[in-house]
Formats: sequence, C-alpha cells, structure tokens
Amino acid sequence: MKNLSMIPLSMVLLCPLTGAAQTGTPHKHSAAKGATVTPAAHKESPIACDLSALSPGERKRLGELGPILRELKTGMRELKDGYEFQFPPDPTTFELVSEWANQERLCCPFFEIGMHLGRDGGPLLVQLTGREGTKEFIRDDFAKWFKD
Repeated sequence: MKNLSMIPLSMVLLCPLTGAAQTGTPHKHSAAKGATVTPAAHKESPIACDLSALSPGERKRLGELGPILRELKTGMRELKDGYEFQFPPDPTTFELVSEWANQERLCCPFFEIGMHLGRDGGPLLVQLTGREGTKEFIRDDFAKWFKD
C-alpha cells in the first residue's frame, strides 16, 4: 500500500460571518490564450463554529460522530498550531473520520484538516490545525477529546 501524504480535506471557504480581509498584492497568472486571472481578495472566517452552515440532519450526525470518534481515538499529540489524533486504519474508521471532517470544515472553515494513512498498515492520523487562535479553540471546543 502506498503512503498517502497529508490529504487536505478542507479548503478555505468564505463564510457569511467573515473577518477582516487579508490584503496583498494581487498576482496575475497566465491562462489559456494569453488571458490573465487576478484572484479575489482573501477573507478569513472568524474562529468560531457556525452550526447554521449545516442542515438539521447534518448537525445531528456531527453530534453523533464526535463521541464515536472519541471512543475510536488511540492517541493524540500536540502540534505547534493544533493537534494530531490517531485512529485505527480500518475502512470503517476512515469513512467515519472522512464524514466528520467534511461536516466539520463546513461549520468551522478556519480549520485545516489533514489525514494521513501510515505505510504497512500504520495508523490513520488526523491533523486539526489552523492560524493563530485555532489551537486554543480546539483545546476548548474538543475538551472531551483530551480526556482518557
């Protein structure tokens, strides 16, 4: 089995409750037939959950997935900008973690979520990181994940 490097499961999303815009010099990229594309200004979402980004069914399911994943968690380590959680690499756990990550990125678009499957049947690692303030948010909002 090939080693799958950190597979980003999230991308920066623009949330209706955006914070201050990040400013910088726009970059022009060459496109087909000499056209240029200028990216729009990047706005950062606030470091806060927005459960209204989920349907009632998705909110309910996210509430179910948290306790399931806490029970399946086999380890955890602190990172500079967040935390890494370890899970068994079986297909069912992978599907549950993927479903959780997909919903979590909608209500918390400030998260960077990465998954890594270790070689030779190694563990499934989930990195939950982000910009300044994210680590503290994780520590508070995921408090139950830190209890053994």
